[in-house]
Amino acid sequence: MNITSQKGPAVIDRDTLHSHLHQLLEAERFRDYGPNGLQVEGKQVIRKVVTGVTASLALIEAAIETSADAILVHHGLFWKGQDGRVTGWMKQRLQRLLAHDINLLAYHLPLDAHASLGNNAQWGEKLGLQADARFGEQELGFIGAAPAGLELSALQARVRSVMGREPVGLPGDGRPLRRVAWCSGGAQSYFEGAIAAGADVFLTGEISEPQAHYARETGVAFLACGHHASERYGVQALGQHLAAQLGVEHMFIEIDNPA
Repeated sequence: MNITSQKGPAVIDRDTLHSHLHQLLEAERFRDYGPNGLQVEGKQVIRKVVTGVTASLALIEAAIETSADAILVHHGLFWKGQDGRVTGWMKQRLQRLLAHDINLLAYHLPLDAHASLGNNAQWGEKLGLQADARFGEQELGFIGAAPAGLELSALQARVRSVMGREPVGLPGDGRPLRRVAWCSGGAQSYFEGAIAAGADVFLTGEISEPQAHYARETGVAFLACGHHASERYGVQALGQHLAAQLGVEHMFIEIDNPA
């Protein structure tokens, strides 16, 4: 577990925090797989915000240890298709949040898409990539010109260095990399959209069975770099924004995940 902290003297109202995030991320314009915004209501006054990728029990326990008033995540507790029963892991997570009066806020697709603070913008920046266009459903995918002379092996090395893990790579036909496309998390289904948009290589978090065939048959390379790993950056940037703009104390807590 890694922790990054920023001090801030301000105290803000929960509704102010929620409204600020909702407007900043334009949450209402997205069709999503679960509710964006406040998912579990806690205390009204907020001094410290903990950010993390997923509202896991481990993150909740770590946030309790730091006396957090709110937890802000990319992956919240509630998703379409759940049966609604509060048992097992759901009961454990909710019980800890409610017992300590901690707010839980989650932003999924709005955090992927934000032009500067989002997962894709921040991940691209870390890898030295700059988008000049969007593609895919709700324009979540980013695409731009490859840095001059970039080869697939060098791109893999960047991923390895920046993200601390070895990507699963499909080499395509070895063509020069002129256009690079990326979309964080479980966006392997965006591969076809990236191909149609003119990409020579596509980076995302995961790979499923069909992508191996698409890479072989189209010649476009594919790198699966880790779902969790590719979505660590947006929520950190968002927390840093809150510290700078609203003055609250922000702490990012990394709960390691091999996925």
